[in-house]
Amino acid sequence: MNLTELLEKRSSTVSQMKALADAAAKANRDLTDEENTQFEKLKTEERSIQAQIDRVEYLRSLERAVPADHIGDGHNKDFEKLKRSVSVQNIIQAQIAGRSLSGAELEYNKEAEKRSGKKAQGAFIPFDALETRATNNTTTAAELVATNHRPQDYIGPLRASNIVRQMGVRTLTGLSGDVVIPKYGTGLSLGWVGEEEAVPESNMSFDAITLTPKHTGGKTEMSRQLIQQSSPDIESLIREDLSFLVAQNIDKAIIAGTGVKDPLGILNTVGVLTGTVPATWAEVLQLIQQLEDENISNLRWLGTSGLKTALAGIEKSVGTGQYLYQNGQVGELPFNVSANMPTGQFILGDFSQVLLGVWSEIDILVNPYAEPAYSRGGVQIRAMATCDVAIRHPKAFLVASTGA
Repeated sequence: MNLTELLEKRSSTVSQMKALADAAAKANRDLTDEENTQFEKLKTEERSIQAQIDRVEYLRSLERAVPADHIGDGHNKDFEKLKRSVSVQNIIQAQIAGRSLSGAELEYNKEAEKRSGKKAQGAFIPFDALETRATNNTTTAAELVATNHRPQDYIGPLRASNIVRQMGVRTLTGLSGDVVIPKYGTGLSLGWVGEEEAVPESNMSFDAITLTPKHTGGKTEMSRQLIQQSSPDIESLIREDLSFLVAQNIDKAIIAGTGVKDPLGILNTVGVLTGTVPATWAEVLQLIQQLEDENISNLRWLGTSGLKTALAGIEKSVGTGQYLYQNGQVGELPFNVSANMPTGQFILGDFSQVLLGVWSEIDILVNPYAEPAYSRGGVQIRAMATCDVAIRHPKAFLVASTGA
């Protein structure tokens, strides 16, 4: 039995003990012999579970003392499974009520804090929870709590698609200090020589890329009633709303971060290839060739809906009925659309060459006393994350602009 299951089992046992005691207190009497026997049985069971929890936590503390690279795959798989068990709704409700976390939420926060070496100001939720949607209350989400419950028909706000992280970006989690990753610079030079001639002399050189912590976050307001609803669909809405506060900023930073307060994005990275938005089939093939000449494969396009529409209206050759954009592809490579992409530009490249370093999971902090949320009976929720972006090989990307 894993730690999550043990914590949940202990919580259930304690609840049963409390129910027995509350029932007796409500009737202004002591426990009956039968109830007392049951209570003692539950108490023994709780102590046994707690002992198991202590053992598991002790063993995990020993595992955490080992560098991350030496942690077994099984341990990491357990952590990934644990992430999927975390309920954002449970975390928020616990903060509103002033209760400590329990179950999967408690175990996840302990693990996240020990991996990152940082204590959350509120509580951590998985960084992988990034989704899209925003502010909700009982008015905008009335269909979710009405008698005629139809969550499948919920009409959410229009949001820019946060798609870059789904295009193969590599994520490094559990970081603490600055991260320096060594990188190949130049190699040895070889040549043909005649008899008794000396071979060419050369040296290898190396470079490095650095990731340093940068912070992003925002605040949103949610009604107390909405958060307290038990529907799984409301859990999804809360998760998406909070996550969007962080997700969009990270998505924009990967694309066009300036490197000042935010990470340095692809568009502003020195050394990326450049080109012009194609107007013919030959120009599409030339852009692809530029990257293939740099030994880059696994290519994808990322552009705006306007560019997609323009390419979809240009025939490869007059009268063929074949267009530059067709069936979700340009040049037989996937074309993704994002409103986070600046107008008049698109990126062609291998997005697995992007590193997203994560120092802090999404840290959510609930404040039921902040105005004007307090006056309306709602709660203010702040979400923050700490991360950075680095490009492994700038020449893995080509930035095309209109009239470049």
